[in-house]
Amino acid sequence: MATFVLVPGYWLGGWAWEEVAAALRAGGHQVRAVTLTGVAERAAEATPEVDVDTHAADIVQVIEDGGLEEVVLVAHSGANMAAAAAAGRVPGRVARIVYVDSGPMPPGLAGLDFHAPDAQAELRRQVAEEGGGWRLPVPPFDPSAEPHILAGLDAARLEEMRRRGTPQPFATVTQPLEGPLPDVPRTLVACTFTVEDVRRMAASGNPVFAMMEGPGWSYRELPTGHWPMFSRPAELAALLAEVAEPGAPLR
Repeated sequence: MATFVLVPGYWLGGWAWEEVAAALRAGGHQVRAVTLTGVAERAAEATPEVDVDTHAADIVQVIEDGGLEEVVLVAHSGANMAAAAAAGRVPGRVARIVYVDSGPMPPGLAGLDFHAPDAQAELRRQVAEEGGGWRLPVPPFDPSAEPHILAGLDAARLEEMRRRGTPQPFATVTQPLEGPLPDVPRTLVACTFTVEDVRRMAASGNPVFAMMEGPGWSYRELPTGHWPMFSRPAELAALLAEVAEPGAPLR
């Protein structure tokens, strides 16, 4: 059986993985769902200094304090930065990184750099005007504005995300990842885009998508919105269990 460490993306805590974690545990797997510093039940710990390094240290602490080995480290969305950094700090302990509807940023680039210039400016405006200059506010999760991103989420789930979500320390969005990415097997679970989209964007010269191709990568598609732990938790758990199996095929 595998050992999973599940890391949520922006605004959410370990609670976001409850259904996925339950399904994995029912299959006999060991699961730790992480709540990162300054978010969710740890919101009181938020400061302007909380950054990618802080969140990487959170993940490392879970792995080391738990004596965990052969970890399948699962990073949703914006957690990709902290997960990649953490894996590099515990060499030999992470067997695979699974990026859920996300991928590693190239060294020297921050999560903010994934967005177009106008979107970056809008995020900075929100931080300045609504987040005290250092917090990224919880989005409205408006399905009329983002039907593709929020696909599969009903009104009750969207309300829960708004209610339980907490502002994200903005330094986790603006701090670039330094140094080479850890040389461990990597799996992409693509939800709001396809593997063919990745290959097309990589061929066009997009540096982010170029990082999601090459030796060591495997791919799974789970068509849904950007939060598959809510919209298709059973299917996501099954995919995670599948890619954690020794010798899981690259496809």
